[in-house]
Amino acid sequence: MEILIYSYNYHPEPIGIAPLMTELAEGLVKRGHQVRAITAMPNYPQRQIYNEYQGKWYVTEQKNGVKIQRSYVRIKSKPNVLDRLLLELSFVFTSLPQAFKGKRPDVIILTVPPLFGILPAAILSCLYNCPLVLNVQDILPEAAVRVGLLKNKWIIRTLATLEKFAYRTAHSISVIADGFSENLVNKGVPVNKIVCIPNWVNINFIRPLPKHDNSWRATHQLDDKFVVLYSGNIALTQGLETVIEAAVCLRHIKNIVFAIAGEATALQRLQEYCLLNGVDNILLLPLQPREKLPEMLAASDVGLIVQKRNVISFNMPSKIPLLLASGRPIVGSVPTSGTAARAIALSGGGIIVEPESPNALADAIENLYSNPTLATKLGQTGRQFAEANYSLEQALDRYEWLFSHIVSKQKSVRDILAKLHSKKSVVDG
Repeated sequence: MEILIYSYNYHPEPIGIAPLMTELAEGLVKRGHQVRAITAMPNYPQRQIYNEYQGKWYVTEQKNGVKIQRSYVRIKSKPNVLDRLLLELSFVFTSLPQAFKGKRPDVIILTVPPLFGILPAAILSCLYNCPLVLNVQDILPEAAVRVGLLKNKWIIRTLATLEKFAYRTAHSISVIADGFSENLVNKGVPVNKIVCIPNWVNINFIRPLPKHDNSWRATHQLDDKFVVLYSGNIALTQGLETVIEAAVCLRHIKNIVFAIAGEATALQRLQEYCLLNGVDNILLLPLQPREKLPEMLAASDVGLIVQKRNVISFNMPSKIPLLLASGRPIVGSVPTSGTAARAIALSGGGIIVEPESPNALADAIENLYSNPTLATKLGQTGRQFAEANYSLEQALDRYEWLFSHIVSKQKSVRDILAKLHSKKSVVDG
């Protein structure tokens, strides 16, 4: 099967949707499919095009059997709303010519956000007469409005119209959690269009490893410490200030150290907050290379999932499957009614506490520090759940089934139309 993946993010970007789409593409190639990836010049999370890709409009690469076609995007390191809009529009206009440089796809899968990607994907789907699968990682503009990222009413209305167009145009919509399905059905999306395929983790790459003889611990002088880890995107939705305030609450336990790994701009803001609070038990680190991820997760004793209380209920952090697969217990400072809380509770691999409550977060961490048997049990249960529910192989099975189903359905429709056309020609003759 010829599969076209339309994703703004892809390898070598280390976090977010990029590793997931890379693993999906390469996994499909291993199963015998032909895969092309249409993507932007890598720029995340630094919000700057990587050095080796600067000054280029187009780059075509091959990696592990995947043909990667990159295009230029206009990006600013400190974007305002207009900059974000121009970034998405630049990807629309520069990526479309690349998409025509290749074989006709049997199916297209588009990741959103960014929402404007629906425009070139819909054009391709129409011209090639092939089905389009929408892979929804976040629901815009709703999520952005909820946390205050988007306030301009004209832009909100435009994005809402584009969202409706995307759901109407897609032949199928894959969502990453049941909360997404509920949201879309409430918006009038037919339930038979929606399939839930959770984000996955490569359970052979991310796996429980011993804490002793861990070079990541040794490098950061953490050998005798109880390490509480937060790694990944640091945005308005997280509220990492709660973690810093929890660290203040636990300063009396000298063995407990917090490690926060994220992008430079966000770390600078957190550093200022640490100084303001006189914190000395937090280690702030840049995002680690992906190849170091298993070792870093194994170096931790607890993994954190943090959200503000106003985060929209269907938000599902991709860090949850990673932490579960690492065999380390989770402490989720998340809204109890949200998708993240439901996922952690269902896994049996963590503890959920009230969001934006430093005392509650500190108490949960201290409980695991004082009760290693509980921590071990949660970690083992979480690993078992990840193996049973979040493996890459399961996701590949589900996507293969989905693609085969909609492609065969599309082919049946084409055959019927061809027969009708043939009958009409005989009558006309």
